[in-house]
Amino acid sequence: MMRFVIGIAILAIGLVILVMNHDSGQSFGLDNEAFGRLVVALPILLMISAGILVGRRNLGQSLRQMAIWVLIALVLVTGYLYRGDFRSVGERVLAGLIPGRAITVTTADGSAEVILHKALGGHFETRVEIGTVAVPMLIDTGASSIALRYEDAMRMGIDPGELSFTRTVLTANGRASAAALRIPEMRLGPIVRTNVDAVVLEEGLLDQSLLGMSFLSTLSSMQMQTDELRLRD
Repeated sequence: MMRFVIGIAILAIGLVILVMNHDSGQSFGLDNEAFGRLVVALPILLMISAGILVGRRNLGQSLRQMAIWVLIALVLVTGYLYRGDFRSVGERVLAGLIPGRAITVTTADGSAEVILHKALGGHFETRVEIGTVAVPMLIDTGASSIALRYEDAMRMGIDPGELSFTRTVLTANGRASAAALRIPEMRLGPIVRTNVDAVVLEEGLLDQSLLGMSFLSTLSSMQMQTDELRLRD
């Protein structure tokens, strides 16, 4: 039992060290690939040495334990090598369970891409960080600019006294009065934009804030599929 605990500890510590030193490419002077092989070999050597000390009486048991260690080591090494793929799968599952959750991936050319999955209502929704506030937004390519609910604007700390509702905009419910403003900085995953044009509608006139073309037109590409929207920085 003690050998089992020691072996698990060696594998766990080795895996943590590999993850922490992934960017540097080295662990304790060894490249990560060589260090990983060493971590896998240590528990196996421990079992072999223990089997020799115990003697031939328990050779069968030692071989079974060694096989278990090899299997555990293979699982851990596979998890480390494909951690990026597993993380991507996990994010996709969460995106399916939590509509509006943005998945961030890096494309082959190194640019950032955000993937959104269609919400239950049939639209693409997400949460955009404006300052320190996360604002739920509906993706609307028909809106010429970002349109903010009055309530969201208040949460962002905008002074209502500075809003001048002199602009007329078209909404799903007809014409409405809106106040123009400029958002200093907004963030959708890794995509950051500054000084983005927006409007604030009067209180009660908008059910959900809209992420319009004043933001979407700054993207290098926007690909819409049946249930997936890809936004590339």
